[in-house]
Order: sequence, then structure tokens, then C-alpha cells
Amino acid sequence: MKRTTIFILLSVLLCSVVFTACKVTYSFTGASIAPNVKTFSVYYFPNRAKLVNPNLSQLLTQGPDGLENKLIKQTSLNQIKENGDLEFSGQITEYDVKPMNISQGDLAAQNRLTISIKVKYTNNKDHEQDWEKTFTEYEDFDSNRSLSDAEDALVTEIIKKLADDIFNASVANW
Repeated sequence: MKRTTIFILLSVLLCSVVFTACKVTYSFTGASIAPNVKTFSVYYFPNRAKLVNPNLSQLLTQGPDGLENKLIKQTSLNQIKENGDLEFSGQITEYDVKPMNISQGDLAAQNRLTISIKVKYTNNKDHEQDWEKTFTEYEDFDSNRSLSDAEDALVTEIIKKLADDIFNASVANW
């Protein structure tokens, strides 16, 4: 009886050591972050698009729906100004409005605002996870409305989508 108890205790101890040695942190937000990753940095994304929204860079990086706030709210990582364990940099490459859904008389029933950003993700703890990708999102709006009337709401929705895309590609590993 004593041998069996000692064997069971040793087995439990061995299993707990093995399963805690290789640890990846998972959260309810879908993030899977290695335990040695503690910080992140999001650098300013300059606007290199032909059509420029002067607030877009700021909103994308630091706005309420931007990348920094997404990482703060959905991970336990600490934000630092430079040289984070995870680094996000890039540029806005497209900000464009095009007619969509051509209706009778060759008139557009809707217009589409499209934003593309090129992102460089650097994982300074595991460079095999580094990547550079372009993310594109859009929102359609009624052609009876001008871009200036619809722009704030459209940009907010597109930034949410872009931040989700970047988050999923980096810390959620989708």
C-alpha cells in the first residue's frame, strides 16, 4: 500500500513537471502568447496612400479601436515605446473610394471605401514567427451620401476590422 501511494505521488509530480515545462498561455480572447513574451511596441504607421485621411495613422495605431488598444484590452502584455518583445510597424498603402453596384443608367448605387496597410510583425523572442503582410478591409456606403458625411463611421469600422486581422495574424496565430 505504501509503495503504491509513493508511486502515484511520484507519477503526479512527474506529470506536473512535464506539462508545465512546455507552456503556452491561452486566453479567452484567442491569444496564444509564449510566457517569455511580456511587452509590445506599436510604431507610427505613416500614410503613403494617394488619398490621405490626416487622422488615419493616429486612429489606426492609438485610436480607441486601434491596434494598441486591442493589444492592451485583449492580452496581458505591457506596452512600451520601443523594442518590445513583439513589434508592429508598417505603413498605410491605400485609402480609396470606388463606385460599386452599378444600377440603372450607369450610376453607382453604392461606393466602397477601402483601406490597405502593410504590416511588419517582429517577434523578438522567436524570429521564426516574424512576417510582413498586407491587410485590406472595406466598408460600403450609399452613393447618395458624400464621403465626408460617411467617413468617420466607415473609418471606425474598417480600423476595427484591420486591428482584428493584425491581432489574429500575430498573437492569435490564425
